[in-house]
Amino acid sequence: MSERIDAGSVADYENEVGKRFEQFGHRIAVFKIGDTFYALGDRCSHAEASLSEGEIWDGAVECPRHGSAFDLETGQPNALPATKPVPSYAVIVEDGNVYLEVEPREEEE
Repeated sequence: MSERIDAGSVADYENEVGKRFEQFGHRIAVFKIGDTFYALGDRCSHAEASLSEGEIWDGAVECPRHGSAFDLETGQPNALPATKPVPSYAVIVEDGNVYLEVEPREEEE
């Protein structure tokens, strides 16, 4: 059964600036682009850098370490050197608040 993470108020988000959350064994980067929110695993699949610190361009987040880029909707890599996707998560916006839906798992190392 999925769990909900309270990711704060919509008003707490700047456009195209990532925020990082850790809960239920997940490290998640959340991005606001216009009125739409996206959530991806926060670790680059190539270098494990924090994607919440990456730049947003053309529907993707760029890893700050080596420039790999990941589609904000799917987590699929669209620029090398990464070749593996990062997880993507459902985002729900209700009553001015942002929630993430995740499957519980053991804490990541």
